[in-house]
Amino acid sequence: MKIIDWLFRKKEIEENTDPMKKFLIVGLGNIGAEYVNTRHNIGFKVLDHLAKKEGLSFETVKLGTMAEYKIKGRTLLLLKPNTYMNLSGKAVQYWMDKEKIAKENIFVITDDLNLSFGTIRIKAKGSDGGHNGLKNIQLLLNSVEYPRFRFGISDQFKKGQQVDYVLGEWSEEEKSKLPERLDVAVESIRSFALSGLDITMNTFNGK
Repeated sequence: MKIIDWLFRKKEIEENTDPMKKFLIVGLGNIGAEYVNTRHNIGFKVLDHLAKKEGLSFETVKLGTMAEYKIKGRTLLLLKPNTYMNLSGKAVQYWMDKEKIAKENIFVITDDLNLSFGTIRIKAKGSDGGHNGLKNIQLLLNSVEYPRFRFGISDQFKKGQQVDYVLGEWSEEEKSKLPERLDVAVESIRSFALSGLDITMNTFNGK
């Protein structure tokens, strides 16, 4: 092998094994047919939308299902935990450790009652905001410093009906607007991996 070929091959191997070019994109949700189209499962829906656009397939892995998405030298592991929402951190911690992915390279997608429908808010850190999935991730990672993507589902429910609302299906109006919002969500994931968190926040927050 010529020295120049060897150098290019070495560079290619280094790029493909560079831990900073590997990302864990986690969509939070609950498994089971009854939850598929619920507001609480927006994390799953975003990853399903990305997989459909890119022709990816999810395979059963330990603590969830996963698809691998490669884009411009980056590898994105799309994870849908099967632990149910309240134990999401178990899957996140396992795959972070197994794939040696740093906290700054994970991206957790979840629903948020405090944001109007379809509103995107991406942050580098923050509290769990009362969300049980984020609460468990924070507990197991022993940190609030990991990037998260909150997708607004609004709070249009009467007192005492929060659980039914969150675990309820989208309204017809929301369903009609969801595809466009999912497209924006997918673009934010690509931006996170290719352009970094700061640019992604500046570009997509409030979009």
